[in-house]
Amino acid sequence: MSQLETAMGMTIAVFDKYAKADGNRQTLTKAELKTLLEKEFPNFLSAGKDRDAIDKIFKSLDENGDSEVDFKEFIIFLAALTCLCHKYFEQNAAK
Repeated sequence: MSQLETAMGMTIAVFDKYAKADGNRQTLTKAELKTLLEKEFPNFLSAGKDRDAIDKIFKSLDENGDSEVDFKEFIIFLAALTCLCHKYFEQNAAK
């Protein structure tokens, strides 16, 4: 598999790993999302000083207001985060 195909497969696997904690593999609860973010993005969260960051992220991801984050909502978050990282690295490379 190509690097991008592998990354896509890993993204799906990571979502599934955390979503299944409560028995529903289709969505992430706030607790599951918190665990995912703490385990998979430890450097992002430790750098932040906002104690309510998880709540804010969850609220912004839950577009349909069902108190769960489905795979589509998760992927939109991942894409936005990736874009921000890309922009950050481009700006720092230019310095």
